[in-house]
Amino acid sequence: MTRASLDKQPHEVASMFDDVAERYDLTNDVLSLGQARLWRKEVARAVDARPAQKVLDLAAGTATSSLPFARTGAYVVPCDFSLGMLRVGKQRHSWLPFTAGDATRLPFKDDTFDAVTISFGLRNVHDTDAALRELHRVTRPGGRVVICEFSHPTWAPFRTVYTEYLMRALPPVARAVSSNPDAYVYLAESIRAWPDQPALAARLGGAGWTKVAWRNLTGGVVALHRGFKAG
Repeated sequence: MTRASLDKQPHEVASMFDDVAERYDLTNDVLSLGQARLWRKEVARAVDARPAQKVLDLAAGTATSSLPFARTGAYVVPCDFSLGMLRVGKQRHSWLPFTAGDATRLPFKDDTFDAVTISFGLRNVHDTDAALRELHRVTRPGGRVVICEFSHPTWAPFRTVYTEYLMRALPPVARAVSSNPDAYVYLAESIRAWPDQPALAARLGGAGWTKVAWRNLTGGVVALHRGFKAG
């Protein structure tokens, strides 16, 4: 079993997700206390996919996050660099066009997608800014990005409780339900080290995105960031 380190070497992160692919969706539901499904609904609303639009779902894993976009009639491409995740996803949703790809070197032409989105995956990319620039490159002018990522709770007392949960409660729960509990120790550490909401917004602006804004979910445990590519 593989546990990535916080320097996020791509081969380590990919191997770690290969190890947890089979039970990844179940584990996320348990560890988030059921909130993961609500967060996915909010992402779908923010992306606002329409029939015939092209949507890139980066770090899609098994494509659970891609299904709401497909149901709207949009053409959605689930993309991930974990072959294990893609393999499990293809078994479950064989009709989706699963694509292997590195977030920092996406295998798509410029100006391809109407919307690009990544949920709980940007945090695991070795070079965050390169990934934001790549997402910008493959988005058509006027298109949009939606990022759903763990963030920093806005209420200080709750932030303390949340941090304690991440580092103390999460690993034992992961041991009970995950095929690779050590991976979730890394995930807890990576959440604590992730930039807060304004810092991520600034990085989106630095990558070329305009009209950047964010909305907190579950008191800031998760934040939805959105931006647009200038037309």
